[in-house]
Amino acid sequence: MKTLKNKKTTLLLALTVITALLVQSFSFQQPQPKKLKNIKVFPATATYQEVDHAMDQFKVDLGVKCNYCHAPEKDNPRKMDMPSDANPKKEIARDMIRMTDEMNKKYIASIKHAEGDTTNIQLVTCNTCHRGAPKPFSKPLQAPPPSIGAKMLAPVGK
Repeated sequence: MKTLKNKKTTLLLALTVITALLVQSFSFQQPQPKKLKNIKVFPATATYQEVDHAMDQFKVDLGVKCNYCHAPEKDNPRKMDMPSDANPKKEIARDMIRMTDEMNKKYIASIKHAEGDTTNIQLVTCNTCHRGAPKPFSKPLQAPPPSIGAKMLAPVGK
């Protein structure tokens, strides 16, 4: 009989501890979101996560790392000083963002869809020209080779 009572006491104690931990974990305040500084091309309502996601996409599109556009901190060169405008490539990047936004709003957005067409129109992005390289490509992509199926359809012996 004592073992059953000990098991019940142990279970009750465990549930009490778990409940106390859960209550305590919900009572802490959520950390304040990181404050953005020196934002010039993103909307004022942009969150840290949205800007960070865009920066990750820029890195992929240009095949670079953060230090390509951002300057290092003066006190600790291993860290980036994200708000700093010391790196001139940052202003070039801002101009490129403005350019792609203008192309998408002024030209791409005006492309009319046929009735019932649900195809998404491809927007202009950094990748449109850069394709994973820091400098945009000066030559257009080469046309793909003719498909094997087209060769098979050609008349034989003529």
